[in-house]
Amino acid sequence: MYEPIRTKSVHTMAAAPEIPHRSREQELDIRLAGQLTALLTVTDELHALATRTDGGAQGTGPDGAALDGAALAAAAERIAEQVARLSGGHYPLRAEPTDGGAPARIEALQQRAHTLAGNALAVATSRGDSAAMSLAAERMEAHTAALRDRDLATA
Repeated sequence: MYEPIRTKSVHTMAAAPEIPHRSREQELDIRLAGQLTALLTVTDELHALATRTDGGAQGTGPDGAALDGAALAAAAERIAEQVARLSGGHYPLRAEPTDGGAPARIEALQQRAHTLAGNALAVATSRGDSAAMSLAAERMEAHTAALRDRDLATA
């Protein structure tokens, strides 16, 4: 009664073997590298503000809270090393920090860095990467301390 189908259905995936599929580990590597790269960008911005506000290695924000430029530079290098490790040895591109930044942005940047470090910590924990977990936790603590010091300085 019905004629048999002689052609392949348009709904079958003819190119299925050619589609690249990534494993869960590869996806987590990419996601963690992205979170750490975003954290690196914010850390570079904070470092630029630290060196610009006082002209030296340690600047102060508008409320008197100190920014340690040397510690931020060291943290940025450690973050870049982790990104390179996750990206197959390719160091991330680092943009020159913006020049129009006011020292009043320090609190917002510290909060953003804290959030990004928390995101990186969650991904690193899911991935089981102890080196990235310790780095992210360290950066979270540093930005929490900076925000707490800022709150104490304004109180």
